[in-house]
Amino acid sequence: MMHHLLDTAAMREADRRTIAAGRPGIALMEAAGAAVAEAAAGLARHGARVLVACGPGNNGGDGFVAARLLAARGFAVSVALLGERARLSGDVATAASAWETRVTDPGEADPRVLSLDGIDPDAFDLAIDALLGAGLGRDVDGVAAAFLDRLARTGVPVVAVDVPSGLDGDSGRVRGTACPATVTVTFARRKPGHLLMPGRALCGRLVLADIGIPDAVIAGLAPTTFANEEALWHAAFPRPALDAHKYTRGHALVLSGPADATGAARLVARGALRIGAGAVTIGSPREALGVNAAHLTAIMLRPCDDARDLARLLEDTRLNVVALGPGLGRERARALVEAAAGAAHAANRALVLDADALTAFAGDHEALGSLCARVGAAVATPHAGEFAKLFSACPEARDAPCKLAAARAGAQALGIVLVDKGPDTVIAAPDGRAAIDATGTPYLATAGSGDVLAGFVAGLLAQGMPPFEAACAAVNLHGRAGARVGPGLIAEDLPEALPPLLGEVLA
Repeated sequence: MMHHLLDTAAMREADRRTIAAGRPGIALMEAAGAAVAEAAAGLARHGARVLVACGPGNNGGDGFVAARLLAARGFAVSVALLGERARLSGDVATAASAWETRVTDPGEADPRVLSLDGIDPDAFDLAIDALLGAGLGRDVDGVAAAFLDRLARTGVPVVAVDVPSGLDGDSGRVRGTACPATVTVTFARRKPGHLLMPGRALCGRLVLADIGIPDAVIAGLAPTTFANEEALWHAAFPRPALDAHKYTRGHALVLSGPADATGAARLVARGALRIGAGAVTIGSPREALGVNAAHLTAIMLRPCDDARDLARLLEDTRLNVVALGPGLGRERARALVEAAAGAAHAANRALVLDADALTAFAGDHEALGSLCARVGAAVATPHAGEFAKLFSACPEARDAPCKLAAARAGAQALGIVLVDKGPDTVIAAPDGRAAIDATGTPYLATAGSGDVLAGFVAGLLAQGMPPFEAACAAVNLHGRAGARVGPGLIAEDLPEALPPLLGEVLA
């Protein structure tokens, strides 16, 4: 269940239910502060000067606890508060009082609660950012914004409590300003904003701390947002039976572009074959048959110029998934999508739609949705530019407040699984489930990488994996393969990096 993500409203409810079940709020705060103190102690030498910047909410309470525990360990701690000490209440006031009464040796720490305004963070060796929580209602401004900007300029290591102050925990967006953290300590479960950009880049190393919220409480919230980790899709991953043959493992058809645009289809096909499809065929324009044939060995080749040829190919019911879009050209792609959707309905085939198969419907997502409604299983894999073109007339997706909401809206508009690619790829299903991926590397930003991903999806669908799980597994393995190859990566490397990863999954 650790791959479950909780938005800020769900996290508040988890706190409420835990407290209602008998665990006091101050006990949760003490556990959270202890985790923050442990992370901070790991970043600074014994006796280092530590500034703890506290806000008036529960994050500030966690900061007061961390300050007390660090002072007890011999660090020279100062606490600065945003707002007035007299206005603190509840568990936060209790934690602040414990800080004030704990310190007896001014040489170890300053027992006062200082004002945040005017504090010079450059005078410290380490800072703990416990100012603001994840559920911001407005942009950071005033004293808090000025302090965060000063802190960011110092280069002092920062431990953030829950999220870097100014980061929206639900969207990953910066509200006004935010100071990047060296380490972020969060509690019970991660939030979407920890994985969505730019939040992911601002959090530094993420530490997930158990503060005593039971797994049963989390399960009772029935989360529908997940980190795209192996636990999410492992049970559905295809495992060949002892009596398997190539057609029981599925047969993918990949449609090729013309002679000067054939490489994309071969990348798709290689990805589908390497991830486990029993057979893969490229449907190629006749003028490009020779070009494709010169590069293919285990992948089969058939002529396919137009929608009529495609319909004839799909009379073979062993072809159980069609991947199309890369290199096709928009006009040809639209006709082929229409033909493939009709044949998919008749034979219960799956479709993978990428590149031109999506931009051919720019501003006309409803038409694509109508075609997809005839298909039992389909996955679309747009990058940001393709997403924007496809959903330019869909305000729910176009104007969504964050990438997670946009992907969910796009999946619902099309009625299929949608993979919104990027450094924070989101996989969304029309039933509301969504996963945010945190694998991969910037080296995946290279020509053809997305084509291989489409092939991975197609290969898993060909083996009968459900569409949402297939898309999640494909994205995860694609990212892990990219990270394993690293610098110098080209798209052709990705299928070849899969076998050891598949061995790990199937072990």
